[in-house]
Amino acid sequence: MSGGKFWANRAIDMGIYGALAAFALLTFLPFLYVISASFTASEVLLQKSFVLFPTRFSLDAYRYIFSTETMLRSLAVTVFVTAAGTFVNLVMTVLMAYPLARHYLRGRTVIMRLIVFTMLFNGGMIPTYLVVKSLGLLNTYWALILPGAISPFNLIVLKNFFQQLPDGLEESAKIDGCNDLGILIRIVIPLSMPAIATFSLFYAVGHWNTFFNALLYINDHTKWPIQVLLRQIVILSEGGIGDSGAIDANFVPPAQTVKMASIVVATVPILLVYPLLQKHFAKGVLLGSVKG
Repeated sequence: MSGGKFWANRAIDMGIYGALAAFALLTFLPFLYVISASFTASEVLLQKSFVLFPTRFSLDAYRYIFSTETMLRSLAVTVFVTAAGTFVNLVMTVLMAYPLARHYLRGRTVIMRLIVFTMLFNGGMIPTYLVVKSLGLLNTYWALILPGAISPFNLIVLKNFFQQLPDGLEESAKIDGCNDLGILIRIVIPLSMPAIATFSLFYAVGHWNTFFNALLYINDHTKWPIQVLLRQIVILSEGGIGDSGAIDANFVPPAQTVKMASIVVATVPILLVYPLLQKHFAKGVLLGSVKG
């Protein structure tokens, strides 16, 4: 390669890296702004509409949010719904995807077409509400878990992942006297951990961010998840909902500060889960999406 072509390629590479770095910076700036604004003193935020680094550090917005035990209760509700909901999602998805991945299952094509049909059409909000009500699930945590227990998209991808496992593993296990459930638990699930970890993240994020279903099905404010409570905090921030024993009764942080702190509280916990499952994320999705 001549010297001119070498430097031309280097210039192109540097241009690409520079464009990617600029794009990464643009995506990071909103997060930096939200975090900085949440830790900025109220007077500074009232004077400056945009801050990247807090010139006057303050925890007033967080004291305002956590000045009542309601926040901790809502966090506990969200953690419970996320953990229990993700467990139910994975169990039901795996138990349905594994049989559908077996070629000898009768009626498999019809069942798959019905599953795909649910991705295109559904009963709608009001019929779903009536079903939840008729089952006695209103004002219960199960109303946030059972209606979306199986995601058709995740089910199809996981089924495709199971289909890629060698048939010889199942045949060898049956020769050794292992039944279908034993094959699933002892062989299939351990070999499918990248895909299962990926869908665990999908389901967990969905439950953590649950908002609309909680508005529909939960009328008891003691069972509100964190997203619904933070909405109320933002709406009522100018009226003062904090405990007067924790915050001066005459002090009410500006709505913008409370919004930023609320976003941080609602976002950071679930973001901490990503590094734990990152190595499985891309691998799990790609391996299950190659075949149809």
